[in-house]
Amino acid sequence: MKNIHNKKIAIIGGGPGGLTLARLLQMNGADVKVYERDANKDARPQGATLDLHEESGLAALEAAGLMDAFKANYRPGADKMSIMDHLGKVVWEDDTDTNTERGRPEIDRGPLQNILLDSLLPGTVLWDKQFVSMKPLGETWKLEFKDGSSAVADLVIAADGGNSKIRPYITPIKPFYSGYTAVEGAVYNSEINSPKIHQLLNGGKIFAMGDEKSLIVSAKGDGSLVFYPCFKAGENWIRDCGIDFSDKAAVLTWFKQAFASWGNLWDELFENAKPQFLPRPLYSMPLDQTWEALPTLTILGDAAHLMPPYAGEGVNMAMLDALELSKCLVEGNYGDIQTAIAEYELQMRTRASEAARQSLESLFALHSPQGISFMLRLVS
Repeated sequence: MKNIHNKKIAIIGGGPGGLTLARLLQMNGADVKVYERDANKDARPQGATLDLHEESGLAALEAAGLMDAFKANYRPGADKMSIMDHLGKVVWEDDTDTNTERGRPEIDRGPLQNILLDSLLPGTVLWDKQFVSMKPLGETWKLEFKDGSSAVADLVIAADGGNSKIRPYITPIKPFYSGYTAVEGAVYNSEINSPKIHQLLNGGKIFAMGDEKSLIVSAKGDGSLVFYPCFKAGENWIRDCGIDFSDKAAVLTWFKQAFASWGNLWDELFENAKPQFLPRPLYSMPLDQTWEALPTLTILGDAAHLMPPYAGEGVNMAMLDALELSKCLVEGNYGDIQTAIAEYELQMRTRASEAARQSLESLFALHSPQGISFMLRLVS
């Protein structure tokens, strides 16, 4: 295979997938830069905890030589789960000892990001680099960024999430709306500000279901919690609903109306949340998507295979993409880079299609009249 050591590689996006790929390529001597639109590593809320699978996320960390750092930062017991009905009645509770070794250990996104950033050579990640456009420049790409700067790369890898600006250069295929929308909220210092839910969480997570709606709550290592009510809605609900998502009172009023059959236990989440809620319409890439591989451009993570977050696969898929792409580029016995990319993309699309199918099935099942029965079958 054509050597990548003399190639300038640009990764657009500094999420777990992009950073994992940068680490794996640097371990093999590649010249890699990561261009991230955020101003710095602390610019974005870090969301819920991530459960890493042994055969994907953990396999990537193992290959990257980062398992010791992971074990020093993951949270035992963070994957403990309670299933509740919409009134707050506990239907099932995980009573496994929190010190028991588990197959899907969890880590907060922030610590995982720090592990990956600390593993990279100084200057690898360039912050405040919002991608605007790119154009061919001989056999290379010239990248343009919002701050007016530019860069030249021999190989560009899109890792810039579900709203990828690079993806249209690879394929015109767009994601479709699942029919459901979630609203993300967060409560700081949940022991004080949301004591009832904090006690029920017990450092883990809650899945509450009823009236064909759901509410997922996850504890974080910094003492905060994040929560996600999810419900059926039109694709333009966010635009049409008239809710000011920076107004806690307005969001609480909406919740009491939209989730009218639910108990008032959940109100303290909305009453004590930080002011800005984030509405998230849930999209998925078509399960049968395909495209022709390009010689100097490829894609990974949500940019390649966006799916609803109901199978626990998002970060795992992105990190496995990074592992498999690095193997194809570095270890594969291919005649050229395009052939290596084609082999990676075929494998990636095949497994992503199955993961997306499972994620959509879980989304629809959780929001059906049999949502609790579905969850009980999963945990049994």
